[in-house]
Amino acid sequence: MGSIEKYQSLFILLSVFVGLILGQVPFFKDHAAFFIVPFLMVMLYGIFLQVPLGHLRDSFRNWRFAAVSGAVNFIFNPLLAFVLGFLFLRDVPALWIGFIMLMVTPCTDWYLLFTGLSRGNVPLSASILPMNLILQLILLPVYLLIFAGTIAAINPLTLLESVVLVLFIPFFLSLVSKAVLPGMKGEYWLEEKVFPKLGHLQFSFLNLAIISMFASQGEYLVRNPLVLLKLIPPVLLFFTIVFIVGQVIGRKLLFSYEDTASLNLTTLARNSPIVLAIALTAFPEEPLIALALVIGPLIELPVLGVISHALLRIRKRWGGEDEAA
Repeated sequence: MGSIEKYQSLFILLSVFVGLILGQVPFFKDHAAFFIVPFLMVMLYGIFLQVPLGHLRDSFRNWRFAAVSGAVNFIFNPLLAFVLGFLFLRDVPALWIGFIMLMVTPCTDWYLLFTGLSRGNVPLSASILPMNLILQLILLPVYLLIFAGTIAAINPLTLLESVVLVLFIPFFLSLVSKAVLPGMKGEYWLEEKVFPKLGHLQFSFLNLAIISMFASQGEYLVRNPLVLLKLIPPVLLFFTIVFIVGQVIGRKLLFSYEDTASLNLTTLARNSPIVLAIALTAFPEEPLIALALVIGPLIELPVLGVISHALLRIRKRWGGEDEAA
């Protein structure tokens, strides 16, 4: 486990504070917003470049796992997020929208790290990555119109422009790169020379985007430092409920421990960078939405670490149960 992955939450928190400090300087406050979307587009390009879309068919080889994971991620989780938001965040609509945006998009990268830590089935988890990416690109605007549209007015045209700008342009460029670069540089150039460096590059641009966002929009947080504490109860409840649901489903369907752990992590980890990019372009007048999407991972990452250790304890008992049976 590299230092960046190990201390990811601390790096993000540090970026928040750096942004807040820079935001006190008029020059940075006035110009930082121009860099947010470009930084996020570069980061998303790096994420999309590593997704093995050519293996999309592999997502459905274990059709039971793919179906269950897809149902939890794209049906149960959005409904659960809406209900929890209603219970805890309806007095702060912007936080409610940010919470929903965070919880409707499954992760496409670091969930594999936590799957490995918990001794889950990493190849199986990786196989559904293309499916998760394609479905969330298609369904994210739908979720926003259905769920967030009941909370606040959303301009469908602005939303469409945001999705095209920050999602589909980097996605298209990644497809072009994967089609052209191997012919120019060799078949394995991307995997051997580029992919090993992309993790640090993506994380660097994510933190630059966070610094820029808080420098330009962090004034609200400075004036209302306790408002984001409202996110803690629904986020913790979301992870607790989804974890229990994954365990129950895995046991009912007689999944192995490895497959059940994979199901847990693929349905728990969230894809905050993608929705952060959408929030900043679709809701420029609601900084609290974007702030929720930055603060969310500060809660999520430690929780995923705790869950990984809990799964390892379950693994010991699971093995004992198997031997007794």
